[in-house]
Amino acid sequence: MKNVMSYLRVIGFMILAFFLLEFIVDSGEEWAIVKYPIIWAVLGVVFFFAVAFEIVAAALQRVLYTGLDDEAKKRYATIEENQFGWIKKKYKEMLDSKPIEKEQEIVLDHNYDGIRELDNNLPPWWKYLFYATIVFAGVYLVYYEIFDGPNQIDELETEIAQAKIDIAKYKENNKDLIDASTVEFLDSPSDLAAGKAIYTDNCVACHKDSGGGGIGPNLTDDYWILGGGIKNIYNTISEGGRAGKGMIAWKTDLKPSEIAQVSSYVMTLHGTNPADGKEPEGEIWKEEDTLEEAVKENETADNTEV
Repeated sequence: MKNVMSYLRVIGFMILAFFLLEFIVDSGEEWAIVKYPIIWAVLGVVFFFAVAFEIVAAALQRVLYTGLDDEAKKRYATIEENQFGWIKKKYKEMLDSKPIEKEQEIVLDHNYDGIRELDNNLPPWWKYLFYATIVFAGVYLVYYEIFDGPNQIDELETEIAQAKIDIAKYKENNKDLIDASTVEFLDSPSDLAAGKAIYTDNCVACHKDSGGGGIGPNLTDDYWILGGGIKNIYNTISEGGRAGKGMIAWKTDLKPSEIAQVSSYVMTLHGTNPADGKEPEGEIWKEEDTLEEAVKENETADNTEV
């Protein structure tokens, strides 16, 4: 029991030191012990002193014990025996086993090659655990089978729904984590104003301020060389136009969020039909056309020209 208490004190002291360091060290959402490996060294020092304290305390206790007279040693032994008496008593009750000196009372008659069997009771802790599993099974049956509790499919759907919410929130806080396949039209005034500013700084030279087209094609009509729609426009701005004769790729100059903003602004130019607009180029694009179809059509057109 002495050794057990020493082990428990050391473990308890280490747990206390761990959480105290976690509280003192500001590590954000990460555990301090992960973010700052020096914490391991500190805990190692704490462990060393805790073990050293227990060793010194045990040695000092032995020295004091040897200096006691016989009467004092008896009193000390009595105190040691009665220490944690309630715990010892409950431990024996949970085992419900006969002491060795009384085993003769529960020896069964039959034997095999001199080996005899004791008629011990099942330990109460085992029986209580068994009864608990029966109660749990009954509650489980009623909750899931009678009252139609959520099954694994329901839980999966709930987790998927929560994951979508978490992803949307993450994307909202990390606007540059988008590409042509995930971009969506940004209709907020702030995003469209930012897109217009980007367009004015980088696109006016080729497409004019009105979007009617100059060196580049008209952005206001229904005809698109590489496909319309937010995804196609984003892809064209990001990756560039047709090889050797189209617009340069802007992905090295603009952030994904900025490309999304200017793409959204370009979409607002549709239907404005400025007086100085260029003649249509490309094919009429319909909303149901996909990014993959636009890319395929562009590759087909390039191969035909070659």
